Formats: sequence, C-alpha cells, structure tokens
Amino acid sequence: MKFARFTVDSKVYSGVVTAGGIQEITGDLFESWEYTGKVFSREEAHLLAPLVPNQIIGIGANFVANKEDLPSELPEIPVFFFKPVSSVIGTEEEIMIPDGTDKVKFESELAVVIGKEAKDVPESEVFEYVFGYTVGNDVTAPSHFHKDGHWTIGKSFDTFTPLGPVIETELDPFSVVVTARLNGVEKQNSPTDLMIIPIPKMISYLSKVMTLKPGDVILTGSPVGAEFVGTQDVIECEIKEIGVLKNVFAGTRMKV
Repeated sequence: MKFARFTVDSKVYSGVVTAGGIQEITGDLFESWEYTGKVFSREEAHLLAPLVPNQIIGIGANFVANKEDLPSELPEIPVFFFKPVSSVIGTEEEIMIPDGTDKVKFESELAVVIGKEAKDVPESEVFEYVFGYTVGNDVTAPSHFHKDGHWTIGKSFDTFTPLGPVIETELDPFSVVVTARLNGVEKQNSPTDLMIIPIPKMISYLSKVMTLKPGDVILTGSPVGAEFVGTQDVIECEIKEIGVLKNVFAGTRMKV
C-alpha cells in the first residue's frame, strides 16, 4: 500500500493512493485505521510529507561506489545523527538555502518508517518493526559543520529534510535502487547492496541504544554522487517503487 498525507482546499487528509485516486482514511496509521469512503482525485490533492515523524535519525557515509569497496570489517560504532522534525517538507515544496550559505548538498536516500515500539531487537526480527519506506533528501550545508566534526547545525535548517511522496509498505529494501537527478541529469544511482551498514544491522544497533517509536524515520545513507547546488536548481530523488521526491532550491529567507 502507498500511504499519503495531502491537502484539499487547505484541509489535511490521510489516504491510500490507488489507480482510481486517493482513498481517505481515518484513525492511527500505525495502530488501527479505516476507509471513510471518500475518494479524492490526484489532481485536486496537494501531497505533503507522508507523515509527521516522531524523530529523524540519519547515518553518515554509508555507501560505497562498488561492491569491491565494501569493508571487510564494519565500524564498531556507526556515525548517526539526528535531524529536527521542523526540517521536514514534502514533494514540490521549496528547500530554502540559509542566508550566508552559497550552496548546499542534496543526498537522496531510502528512509525507513518504524511502525511499532522497538527495543533490543535482533537483526533477524528487524522487519517486524518496520511499517514502510519513503524517499528522503538529507539536505546538508557543510559550511555549518563544527570544526570538530559535529554535523547537527549543517543538517538542521528548516526545509532540510524533504520526505515523500508516499510511504510504501510493500517493498523489498534489498532490491531497490536509490537515484537522484539534478536539473534532469542523473547524479546518483546505486542499489542498496552498496550500503556499508545494512538496514537490519542499522536498526538493531539503534534499538539497543534507544527505544524506537512508531513514526520514527531512519535515513539509511546516500549513494556516491551528491553535489553542491544553488538557487533554482531542481532535485529529483527517486526510488522507482515509491516515487519521485521533487524540490526546488530557493533563495534565502532565513538568517544565521
């Protein structure tokens, strides 16, 4: 199923995307929901980020260019970071470049949506706790990284975490390809088997550190090929089975 959040006449709805339109649902997405019987056309609906995350966790430097580059030993402590929920936007929304920052980077990623509380989960059981998947863009302003390696500020600006266009629940995360096109030119194209830390190990590790909650979003890393972009550049992050997350980088409106 493909779940979406959207507006029609400024009212926010949740629904299931089908060939015949978007069927409205009501209830808790992760617990119990039902159809209302109302169906909206794709043309009248403006898609939002498919969920309001509980929290957002990213992993750094998690892709190699080729299988032969995969390390023989995995890092003992993976590099994780948090992004604020205030940075989330949906497809077709503008990414705002902060004042004083000439360029930022796009990073197309497969995003995992946790569906139920997870603590101390073994790798073999990880997918029992996954609700679905969406596309993420981990927008980054490296000029705002701390000289000692702290990434938080450079990844936290408003609009720096586009998600969407939908949450796909019927997906094999081991068989998808993460791509990105900048102004129509392909820049990223990697299968998920080029991840250094695979998804089961990633989620299991996190669940041993913290209790993961329904609505948590985990950004699983970006393939080789991310580039700096500027105002009016158009980025399309895509995982074919989920859809295209498209955003335009806009002029500065925020000061730091």
